[in-house]
Amino acid sequence: MASNYGLGPDYDISVGVSPLDLGTARTGGRINMANVKSVDIVFVKGAGTAADDPTVTLRHHTASTGGVSADLAVITDYYLKQETTLDGDETWTHVTQSAAATIVGNGTSAETEQLVVVNVRADALPLTSNWLSLDIADVGTNAQLGAVLYIMHKHDKGDPVDFPAPLR
Repeated sequence: MASNYGLGPDYDISVGVSPLDLGTARTGGRINMANVKSVDIVFVKGAGTAADDPTVTLRHHTASTGGVSADLAVITDYYLKQETTLDGDETWTHVTQSAAATIVGNGTSAETEQLVVVNVRADALPLTSNWLSLDIADVGTNAQLGAVLYIMHKHDKGDPVDFPAPLR
């Protein structure tokens, strides 16, 4: 028997950026935060070339298209999995930073596969903005695939560092 919890009652998933080469800057699709508690923004990328470290930028908007847009400097922490090959044996690293709208590559992030998750609460947006997106800057001329997913939550949730690695 299927659970009454999960996709639909508790959360929804939307694509921010489809898997594409990050050699071109990518503008993330916008999501409406009006009826959700928070969103986990998931950035996943393949290995690339040294010095092509990705930078992502969190933005808020007053409309689904057009309107007024600005950086949203509320990222103080995020979660990271980083290895040559993400194969399920890695655990989450909790990374902290001063409040910013960006997450900048860590100097070796270009050469490895990465999974980055940042949580943004709906109440972190300005009162005039209900829309949110994550943009990915151009990483350079070498190929590096990346994508963004939004996981929108209706409820508060636990800390991911409490979960075991999937293959452990």
